[in-house]
Order: sequence, then C-alpha cells, then structure tokens
Amino acid sequence: MILPPVAHEAQVQTLIVGGGACGLIAALAAHEAGQEVLVLERDAVPSGSTALSAGLIPAAGTRWQAAEGIADSPAQFAADIAAKAHHENDPALERALTEGAAEALHWLADRHGLDLSVVTDFTYPGHSARRMHGLPSRSGRALVDALRAATEAKGIDILTEAQVTALHAEGGLVTGVQITRPDGSTDSLGCARLILACNGFGGNKAMVAQHMPAIAEALYFGHPGNQGEAMIWGAALGAAVRHPGAYQGHGNVAHPHGILISWATIMEGGCQVNLRGERFWNEAQGYSEAAQAVLAQPEGQAWAIFDARIAAIAGQFQDFRDAEAQGAVKTAATVAALAEVTGLPPEPLAETLTRFAAAKAGAPDAFGRDLRGVPALTPPYAAVRVTGALFHTQGGLVTDGQGRVLTAAGVPLGNLWAGGGAACGVSGSGDAGYLSGNGLLAAVVLGFRAGRADAPAAAS
Repeated sequence: MILPPVAHEAQVQTLIVGGGACGLIAALAAHEAGQEVLVLERDAVPSGSTALSAGLIPAAGTRWQAAEGIADSPAQFAADIAAKAHHENDPALERALTEGAAEALHWLADRHGLDLSVVTDFTYPGHSARRMHGLPSRSGRALVDALRAATEAKGIDILTEAQVTALHAEGGLVTGVQITRPDGSTDSLGCARLILACNGFGGNKAMVAQHMPAIAEALYFGHPGNQGEAMIWGAALGAAVRHPGAYQGHGNVAHPHGILISWATIMEGGCQVNLRGERFWNEAQGYSEAAQAVLAQPEGQAWAIFDARIAAIAGQFQDFRDAEAQGAVKTAATVAALAEVTGLPPEPLAETLTRFAAAKAGAPDAFGRDLRGVPALTPPYAAVRVTGALFHTQGGLVTDGQGRVLTAAGVPLGNLWAGGGAACGVSGSGDAGYLSGNGLLAAVVLGFRAGRADAPAAAS
C-alpha cells in the first residue's frame, strides 16, 4: 500500500526493511559510511530465508581460493551464471555481482570477524570452480546470527516485531513507512532513503500461482513472511519488474522431516530413484530443476541414494547432521538391505544401481549424465526419502549494480534501493537458470553496495 506523506514520529537517514543477510549487511555498510541506520524486522529475532539455507556465498578471486590453489575469476564466474541462465540476464548486473562478491566477503571477514572458508571437497552443478564460501557449520542460521552480532556490536538499532505495512510516498519519492505491531498498533517512521531487503513472494500463494503455477502446490521451504511487498510497492511507485516467474526450487528436501539435504549427496556420485526404484532424470542439471523432476514422480517423492563416503562429505553441513539425528538418513550394508529399509522394490532397485555403476565407466548414461571419473557407490549405502520444494523467488525489482531501483526507462527511482530477493537476480526466467548460491550472491553484494551508496541527509 502506498500512502501520502504524513508527519512522522521519528526520522532516520537510511531505513532498511528486513533483517536477513541482505538487510544486515546493508546496515553494516551504511553505518561504516557514516549514515544513521535503522533496520526494521517483522520477526522477534532476525532470520529470513537466509536462516533456512546452507549459508554459502559464491565468490571468485578470493584469498581463500588462492590459499587452496583454486584458479578462478569474476569473468569466469559471470560466464557460468550466464550459461546456466541461458543468457537471459542483464550482463551489467552479472558483472556487478561477480566483481563485487570477493570484496564483500573480504570485508565481512576483516571488518566484522566472519570466519569464512571455501568448500573444497565438491563442486556445485554449473560452477566451473569451487567458489562457495561459508562459516564452519555451513549453516544459514549461523550466518544470520554472526551478522546480527556484528550489527549489534556496532550499535546499530534493529527494531523487531515491526512489520512494514505501507510506504508513504509522493511523486515517486519515499518519505517514510508505516509500521504495524503484533497488537495492531501502528507507527510511522520517516527516512531520507529506503532499502528493501524483505525478500520475494514465495510465501504468497496467490502470487506464486500467478507467476509460477508449475510449483504452486509444492512445499514452500522459505520464510512465510515473504509476501511480495517489495515488488508490489515498487511497481506502484513506477519501478520495473523483471522475471517474476524465476525461482529457486530444491528436489532434495527430506520427507517428512523438512530438512534440506545437501546436493553433494548427488554430485559426488549419488543418484535419485522414484518409489518404483527407477532413476528418472539427469541429476547433474541442478537441485533447482530437481524440484519439478521429483514432484512429477509417484506421490511427488524420491529417494536420494549415496554411500558412506558421500555422507562424510555431506556431514560438514549442519542440516545433514540434523537429518541424521532425526533418523532421516537410512543406512544398509547391501543393496538388498537398502531396499528393505527404504521400502523400495528390491529387483528394480538392484537393476537401477547396477546400470548406474556401469555408466560410471563409459559414455554418458541414458539421461545424459556424464559419470566418468566419479567413484562408484560402495557399501555401506545411505538413502534419504525426499520431495521437491519452492525455496525462494528470483524475480523482482530491476536494480543497477549498486542496488538502486530503476524504472522501465532505466532511470533510478527516487530514493529507493533493493537487494536480495526483493530485487531481480541473475537466474533467468524460470527454475533451471538458478546457479547454486545466486540468492545469497545478490543478497550479499547488493546489500553491501546499497549500504555504502551515498544517502541524502534525513529531515530534522
């Protein structure tokens, strides 16, 4: 909702809507730039979709890569993004994100103490180099907590349980916001500029059905507060919106536990089989497109099949350790025993795994997956029953490389910035264009750059 200007109870220079990775990084950057900052968070504790992720941020040309002997560059990274998205993206935004990622991560480590490292034991689909960086736990929850601690250490105010329900604006210029509290009371805050870091619209069933009907009935694994306000407000003010049908899915969510299972279980030599014990697609395409592939199977479910070697790699992720603790990961010493613990039909499962093993020594298999050089599965085996899910939307407000929101004519819109899921990312127009880490890439870099951007002085 867009409301006319009012006399606000208080005024701040840079106001940020959303306390996930994008919003907290924007707050840290704006504070460092000497701006008066306030973060508005609808929840009692900042979390957002970041807390539901593995917390991995892709970046090329980092010191962590150099220490591991990983050759990479922003140009190579941008080429990977473009190839995965079938060149549907804005090349300027691709360059801005890929060229800004290493700087942002070094800044987070050096200025704010984040203990980052690069994942070295497997390569995510579509990436030509190992460039995923995260905290030791490989946990999005830990990432948000670290960013919140850094924000609090700088004395930056985070106003929680403060849901923004409307913007005050005139002539395309935002003058402030309306905040609604849990008890229904409202307040208004003025601002010299507004940064929208409140993600996309994955929690809005009507908008999902309108823009991405193929995934509308899937499990939603994002934050329920992602209701699309940023896109709605921006469009009402005259902002351009791009690729509203783009999203990140995931086809490896433990069922019924609702725990994300790392795609390392697949890329390191595992596979997926349906409830008939049969493989059904080329799993190396990526976990985003896996959502629809799995949901198209009987009961919308599948089993991820791997072994103890791969489980050890996946064990670096807190989510996987949680899945093990809850009994979602089944183990067996033989294929026959694996069929018994999973309930899969023994003969089809044995035949599937025999063909899968044979493909690792020859040409790409019947689904087009090239398995040459990938270690064969060996006992003991492991399996997790999984389903497909919608994680977050990837379309949204069109921004420049600094996070400024643009009109359809490519002109900056007043004093409005956006980042993360509130802004259009670099994943093309659907689900198959999502390259691992694209979501946090946009959150971190656009948050960093939007925060540092010059802001007008707040009115007295």
